[in-house]
Amino acid sequence: MIYLDTSYIVKCYLHEPGTEQVLAWLAGKQGLSCCRHGRLEFVAAVNRHVRENRLSSRDGHTVFRKLELDERAGLWRWFSVTDQLLQHACHRMENMPPGVFLRAADALHLACAAEQGFQEVYSHDQHFLAAATHFGLAGLDII
Repeated sequence: MIYLDTSYIVKCYLHEPGTEQVLAWLAGKQGLSCCRHGRLEFVAAVNRHVRENRLSSRDGHTVFRKLELDERAGLWRWFSVTDQLLQHACHRMENMPPGVFLRAADALHLACAAEQGFQEVYSHDQHFLAAATHFGLAGLDII
């Protein structure tokens, strides 16, 4: 299985810088995984593209339907947000060195990947990648 944060999931459905590299790298791979809140982050990202006129509302809904079809086909595995996961993320953030910048949602991704036994996570977010080691993970960007 491969753990992708939302920055990579968005590149699977919208044309952005790095989309071609991510799609080429993922070609033929199975077991694409993410924490369930990444699904909500995906919707927010698509809505941002619509709001900023980079995507029509109609095209935004088409993107949502494509993700739903891929979910039904088993392409994505979404890990649940549990109380234990939230506690794990809180604990890690409480003990994070003060110079590490990490958003709460990214801490949840990293805690989820660590809990699920992943060794590495893929993202295009430099803060996310830098914080991964504090969760015992290798943060990788193929772009």
